[in-house]
Order: sequence, then structure tokens, then C-alpha cells
Amino acid sequence: MGLEIFWFCLIAVLWSGYFVLEGFDFGVGMLLPLVPRDERERTTMLHTIGPVWDGNEVWLVVAAGATFAAFPAWYATMFSGFYLALLLVLVCLIVRVLSFEWRAKHEGGRWRRLWMWANTLGSTGASFLWGVGLASLLYGVPIDANGDFTGSILDLFNAYTVVAGVAVVVVFAFHGATFLTLRTVGDLHARAEAAARRLALPGAVLGAATLVWTVAVAVDRNDKDVFPPVLPAALGIAALLLAVAFKHRGRSVAAFAMTALGVISLVATLFTGLYPRVMVSSTDAANSLTISSASSSSYALKVMTVAALVLVPVVLLYQAWSYHVFRERLGSEPEAAEEPEDTGPATHAEPAV
Repeated sequence: MGLEIFWFCLIAVLWSGYFVLEGFDFGVGMLLPLVPRDERERTTMLHTIGPVWDGNEVWLVVAAGATFAAFPAWYATMFSGFYLALLLVLVCLIVRVLSFEWRAKHEGGRWRRLWMWANTLGSTGASFLWGVGLASLLYGVPIDANGDFTGSILDLFNAYTVVAGVAVVVVFAFHGATFLTLRTVGDLHARAEAAARRLALPGAVLGAATLVWTVAVAVDRNDKDVFPPVLPAALGIAALLLAVAFKHRGRSVAAFAMTALGVISLVATLFTGLYPRVMVSSTDAANSLTISSASSSSYALKVMTVAALVLVPVVLLYQAWSYHVFRERLGSEPEAAEEPEDTGPATHAEPAV
């Protein structure tokens, strides 16, 4: 396997890690107006992701950096062509970051509701746009013979990419609700369980439909055979269906593992459908960017590979340790009604003498 293919696969892994980890905290943000009963429970929900959400975003930074270093032509075309969409993603992420920091600056109800909705809208908007953007790489966008994007932001939106964006939103919400069942106790836990059960079937249906459609788009738009993209697609459909079954049986750990596998399978299906291209041209297939035409020099890839083999395991170990440290469940157990204390038969006080 050449280093170009290695880095293409590594970028797919980085996007998978980002979607799995950021996916559940996006999902928690989407559920802020729906699951908690009051501000105390809403604060508890935010505390479940408080120690990890910023670390999860590191995966996005590394994925973008790896793309810039390993495939500069891909990075240039994608970030210039998707400029407005990526700017909107950045706005969503910034608003979401502010909601974590500014919500606690004031105790007022309106103030806290404002930043709750900011977190929800930022999480939903970023999830939708990521789904649309990655799906557009496979569906195709206008690219000329020089590798330059010649369209507008409207070229990113069509039936397939919009459905992919909606599917990412619903699957992330299901993923986030399942995560909450692992991190909460008491009444909040019960409501998270109910939300996860309600989201399970819509998430599985939309996710499965997107996976099937992705294989069809790969065959139709990227001149691919059904095999191998059908393999991760089939795995993803099975994982999402198992997540539904596990959730309805109350097996939250298994359900969370299956939603994570479903998210990974979605990214794997997209990248498998793309290979050996990294960006499909809708105007002329010959203008599509390929792994070989978009990659850096062999020397640069060798240096990057050595650095990645040393640093990536360290980052993984540190993040695993942080999740271990912050594994404790949050919330309060439902309080049992107190029994009146038995003080025996009533007696009359002796009159004072």
C-alpha cells in the first residue's frame, strides 16, 4: 500500500473519530430543549460532555491538517469551493463554544434559555452541514480542468446531500441520547432512555436509507462497482438495526457501541465510494481529483507518516484516559417519600407548677 492510500485511509479514520465523538456531544446539544425538566437537569446534561467536547473537536483540526499536508490540491479545492458552507459550520461551532462559557455567567432564565438554544442550533446546524459537505464530495461538484471549483454554495444541495445531512442530524441525536443513558442517573436517565427509544427507529431508517443511497451514488456518479462500498454499508445498516433492538431491551452499552459503529460505517461507505478519487467533478469525470494527483511529494508523506505513527497513539491514550477519569454518572437518584417518624402515642404535657 502506497503512502497516498495510507493517508487517505487515515483521513477517513480521523473523520470517523470526529463523527463518533463529536457526534454524541452534538446529539446532547440537540436534546437540551427536549429531555431535561429544569435548569438543574440541563446543567447536568452539559456536565456530561463538559470535560470532553473540546477534546473531541481536536479530531476535526487533525483531519483538516492531515488533508492540507497530505493532499494540498484536495484541501485547496474543497476549502475554496465549500468556503461559505465551512464558514457557516465555523459560525455554528463558535456559537456552540460561547454557549458553554456564557450560559453560566448569569442566573437569569431568559439568558440561560438563549444560550441553550444557541447550543442546540449550533449542534444541529454543524451536523447538517457536515453531512451535506461530505456527501457532496461523492455526489460531485463543478470542477474545471485546473482543479478549481466553478460553482456556488447551491451546488452542494440536492436531494441526496440534504437527506444525508438530515440523517446525520437524527443519527447524532440518537447517538447522543444513548450516551446520556450511560452518563446519568435518576429521572434524567429515565427521560434520556425514553428519548433514545423514540429516536432509535427514525435514526436507523434514515441512516440505512443514506447508506443505500450512498452506494447507488458511488456506482452512478463515481463509476464504482457495488463491491466494495456495499460492505461498510451493510455493516452500518446491521449496526443501526441492532442499536434499535438493544435500546428497546435496555442494553445501553451495546446500543451505544452500535450507534458508534453505524456512524463509522457511514464515513467508511463515503470514503470507499470515493476511492481512488478524493473529490468528484460533476462537469467532467476527467476533472475529478484523485489520490495520486492531489497528494504531496513522497518525501513529505514519509516525514508525516513517521510523525503520525509516534504522535497518534499518544493522543489516543490521553483521550482514553480522560474518558476514564470522567466516567462517573451524573444526576440525582429519585428520592423516596419519607415515612413519618413513629413517636408513639401522644402524651399531654404536665401543667407547670
